Amino acid sequence: MLSHLKVAFMKLYIPKNYKPILNLSQTEKAIKLIKDFFEINLSAELQLRRVTAPLFVLKGTGVNDDLNGIERKVSFEIKDMGGQVAEVVNSLAKWKRMMLADYKIPLGYGLYTDMNAIRPDEELDNLHSLYVDQWDWERHMSPSERNLEFLKYIVRKVYSVLRRTEYLVYEQYPELTPILPEEITFVHSEELYEMYPQLSPRERETEFVKKHKAIFVIGIGAKLKNGEPHDGRAPDYDDWITETGKGYRGLNGDIILWNPILESAFEISSMGIRVSPESLLQQLEATGTIERKELMFHKRLLSGELPQSVGGGIGQSRVCMFLLRKAHIGEIQSSIWPEEMVKNCQKNNIVLI
Repeated sequence: MLSHLKVAFMKLYIPKNYKPILNLSQTEKAIKLIKDFFEINLSAELQLRRVTAPLFVLKGTGVNDDLNGIERKVSFEIKDMGGQVAEVVNSLAKWKRMMLADYKIPLGYGLYTDMNAIRPDEELDNLHSLYVDQWDWERHMSPSERNLEFLKYIVRKVYSVLRRTEYLVYEQYPELTPILPEEITFVHSEELYEMYPQLSPRERETEFVKKHKAIFVIGIGAKLKNGEPHDGRAPDYDDWITETGKGYRGLNGDIILWNPILESAFEISSMGIRVSPESLLQQLEATGTIERKELMFHKRLLSGELPQSVGGGIGQSRVCMFLLRKAHIGEIQSSIWPEEMVKNCQKNNIVLI
């Protein structure tokens, strides 16, 4: 029986007696409502202007996001540029910081954009798709704001936009009752390890967020006391090496919510204070990738051309999925799924777009 269990061979979780609250037509209207409202409010809350983003960048410039460093990128040769290779972006973490400099965005202001990516190595399940859509944002900050309290201040602003959007959805669709707590709870990945040393990082998040409903896990990328990082993070955008007290490291993290439909932790955003020239070199050294300092982006950063900044990505489909109480990201976006997954979704009231 498939109900209320994860189908091992295709990593599909079927909630017990699942029935979508909104039909397909209502869902499409609600997706637009959420995206329009969230975008406007994020812009106002963080003082961001919209910019147009690239779908692909040139290989070898250091601009593309390497994620965990093992994922393949979708790439192609450009006929009219002598066969130079372009790569579909994985995210715009580094590109946005360059735009802060190139657009001369003043201190305290920033930019946001729609980021679309293709990630062929994603393990397809309820949350992960080949297609990624995010609001990518970046804000110019001062060197004095390079601290944990400022990061928390920004996280609370982003979270306030999410709660505001949740209430808008409730006004339009009263059956979608708000469930987010008034405050988001902060916890360091090292603290999670100390609380639940016998659990995996994912299981630690689930245990903690089940109690607090909305959390921000600080310190993603640095090794914990057990010698393993909580999760992977590229060495050249977020600062995960700076000490923040109690022997903990990291000026970055993830916003994670408790998803009552999937009964699990549900990440909607990765964000952080970006590397300084000093922390960039430390992180390149720590990951054995010091040769990257010769790439275009890294040279600009090390030469002092790029401003100090804080930024992140917020999953558009994931925000919609959470607020509309959907069981599968394919109920929000159009993508490609394994045939068996499609069949099992059809059998269990999960309407894939």
